[in-house]
Amino acid sequence: MDNKQHWENVYTTKQFTDVSWYQPVPVVSLDFISQFNVAKDAAIIDVGGGDSFFVDHLLELGFTNITVIDIAEAAIERAKKRVGEKAVNVNWVVSDIIKFVPDRPFDFWHDRATFHFLTSAEQVDKYLAIASNAIVPNGKMVMGTFSENGPEKCSGLPIKQYSEEMLTTLIKKWFQKIKCINAEHVTPFNTIQHFLFCSFKKAIA
Repeated sequence: MDNKQHWENVYTTKQFTDVSWYQPVPVVSLDFISQFNVAKDAAIIDVGGGDSFFVDHLLELGFTNITVIDIAEAAIERAKKRVGEKAVNVNWVVSDIIKFVPDRPFDFWHDRATFHFLTSAEQVDKYLAIASNAIVPNGKMVMGTFSENGPEKCSGLPIKQYSEEMLTTLIKKWFQKIKCINAEHVTPFNTIQHFLFCSFKKAIA
């Protein structure tokens, strides 16, 4: 089973609360939106956000230029159904992020728990090349990954854990670190997952 088949299967067989990443209010992500005073018409992309509630909150807050990308069409369709009539105000994209061809530049790139599934150097390089080309100069990127104290697998797949130093060093060629925080995510199964969230600014060439 390849990655796309894996995730299509997840989203066609499990409900919202049956997955560890279920989070009705993405507090940390919304805090970054607030701290950076992101404009309501800023181009925002949520990477791997097909079934995330981040888009629901962005729409409620009045953001008007939102893109959601996910490898699983089933996840995208569930999110569209959930947000209802507001779905027409979102640019929905079904694509593997490392094959993504953006049709617009982005002011704010958000990724909670997609990047750590990229376990090879080639995948990481492709992702960062796409992100660095898509984000405008001085644009912001928020990356949420499992920390060094986080799980070693998620949804049956291996992941890569990151420390602040590892993540910052990896992408310093393209992005300047703003700040990093550690966060605990309580799963629907009452277990705790340890995350690292780092914010970055796109460097000006």
